Amino acid sequence: MTSPAPTHPRVTFGVIVLNGEPFTKYTLRSLYPYAHEIIVVEGAAPGARNIATSDGHSRDGTLDALRQFQAEEDPDGKVTVVTAEHDGHPDGFWPGEKDEQSRAYAHRATGDYLWQVDIDEFYLAEDMERVLAMLTADPVIDAMTFRQITFWGGLDYVADGWYLRRGAADYHRLFKWRPGFDYRTHRPPTVLDETGRDLRTGRWLDAATTAAMGIRLYHYSLLLPKQVIEKCDYYATADWARRTGAVEWANEAYLSLHRPFRVHNVFAHPSWLERYRGPRPAQVIAMMDDLRAGGDAGQLRPTADIERLLDSRWYAVGRFMLRSLDPWDRRARSAQKRAKRGARRVGRGVKRRARSGLRLLARRGT
Repeated sequence: MTSPAPTHPRVTFGVIVLNGEPFTKYTLRSLYPYAHEIIVVEGAAPGARNIATSDGHSRDGTLDALRQFQAEEDPDGKVTVVTAEHDGHPDGFWPGEKDEQSRAYAHRATGDYLWQVDIDEFYLAEDMERVLAMLTADPVIDAMTFRQITFWGGLDYVADGWYLRRGAADYHRLFKWRPGFDYRTHRPPTVLDETGRDLRTGRWLDAATTAAMGIRLYHYSLLLPKQVIEKCDYYATADWARRTGAVEWANEAYLSLHRPFRVHNVFAHPSWLERYRGPRPAQVIAMMDDLRAGGDAGQLRPTADIERLLDSRWYAVGRFMLRSLDPWDRRARSAQKRAKRGARRVGRGVKRRARSGLRLLARRGT
C-alpha cells in the first residue's frame, strides 16, 4: 500500500464499530494509504446491549481482529483502538447513543481533517485521491457530504426508495479539524469551530456537489444477513429509533422477498431493488472473494430470488410507478405541512384577538 504525497493534508479517519466482522480488516486496508491516523472506537452503547457481550464489546471477534491488524498490518503505527474502559467507563459500555463514541475519536484526532467512516462504508481509491487533491487545492473547504449507494444482498444489487431520495442517502462525513473544534452530535454528524460555528455554514461541498463530481459513498450496510439481523435487533430497542417491527421486516423483506417494495430497513416508505453495474471498491471485492474461498460463503445472502424478482416485468412496472409517484407524494406532504402551519397561524391569531377582546372588556368593566 502506497501513501499519498506528503503535501496532502493529514486526515484522521474516525470509525465506530460494534460487531464489524467480516469487514474490519478490509475497511482498514482501504483507508490505510490515505490516513494520517485511524482511530477506531469499539464497543456498544447501552441501546445495543442485546447484540453485545456482557461487558460491552463486540461478540463476533471484532476487537481481536482490530488488534491482529495492529500487530500484522500497521507498520506505520497509524491505528489506535479505543474502548469504553480507556475513557473511564469500567462497565465497558459507552454512555449515550454514539455521541460519546464519536467524541472519543474526535478529541484524540491530530489531523487537519476528520473523516468519519462506518465499518461497512468504502470509497473508490481514485475518489479518495480526488478528495485529498481537492482539500490540497482548496484549503478553505470546511466540510464535505457524500451521497451513498446502498448495496443490498450482494455486490450486484442496490436499494433505492422515497426515504433515500429525500435526503437520507446524504452523509456528512468529512470536516476540517483544529484545536478547539467540537464534535457536537453524531446524528447528524456536526462539527463546530472554536467560535461555535457549524462548519456546514462555511465552505461546504454538499452531497449534490460531490455526486455531480462522481464521488460516492459505497455503503454495504445491507450486504450480509448477519449485519441486517443485528441492525434490526438494535433499531427495535434503541431509544432514538424504536423501529417497531424491525425484526419482522428482516424476515419478510430481507431474508425473504415477501415485501419487495419495502426492501430498505426504514420500511415506512416505499423502496425497491435495482441492478448495479458500476465500479466497486477493491477491498469489498477482496472480502467477498475471501468469504467464498475460505468456506464462509454461508455468510452471504442467496441471490436466486433477487434475480427472479429483477427479471420480472411486474416488478419493473412497480418500480417505475413508485419513481413516478415520488415527486407527487413530496408535493402532497409539503402542501399538508403548509396547511398545518397556516392553521396554526390562524389559531394563534384568533387566540390573540380573543385575549385582546377579553382585556378590552375587562377594562370597560372597571
